[in-house]
Amino acid sequence: MAHTSDNVVGVDNTFRRKFDRDEYLERAREREKQEADSRVKSKSRGPPVQRKPLKHRDYEVDLDSRLGKTQVVTPVAPLSQQAGYYCSVCECVVKDSANYLDHINGKKHQRALGMSMRVERASVEQVKERFELLKKRSAPGSFTEQDLDERILKQQQEEEERKRQRREKKKEKKKEKAAEEEVDMDPDVAAMMGFGGFSSSKK
Repeated sequence: MAHTSDNVVGVDNTFRRKFDRDEYLERAREREKQEADSRVKSKSRGPPVQRKPLKHRDYEVDLDSRLGKTQVVTPVAPLSQQAGYYCSVCECVVKDSANYLDHINGKKHQRALGMSMRVERASVEQVKERFELLKKRSAPGSFTEQDLDERILKQQQEEEERKRQRREKKKEKKKEKAAEEEVDMDPDVAAMMGFGGFSSSKK
């Protein structure tokens, strides 16, 4: 259907939003003033914290001390005694070893220790010193016979100590077993039967 020219009316633009330029200028000035004030406050707090660069861990991460052990966990127990791995720096509990390693290598933990996530650039001299140290370590004559003898002697002593502890444990178990057998038998019954006990006469 075609419209007739009698019904055509002018375009209605009244729906368009009209902006008050003065109001928006005032808002912009207030925002700039607040940003300037916040910059002044941040400068008055002092210089930004200087963090140390990352460095090697100087301790062994203990992941298997509680391996295979059972533990009663209550909801009112302190964090350090709950199930999982406890981080004393961040005071949090992580449920498994993989997440614990991620946590102690992560940004939050390193910041709590006062370190940034940046690694210190090594100088040429430091690299040369490191190469020299590794060369000396891997050289065939770096270990003297005396060092080797000491290590062998130490291993033998540790092995003897382990054997001695095993023997002592066996003796204790035998004593406990013999004591249980003697306790199980009634002395009156043993006297009626004509013997003092089932233990051997050998000592």
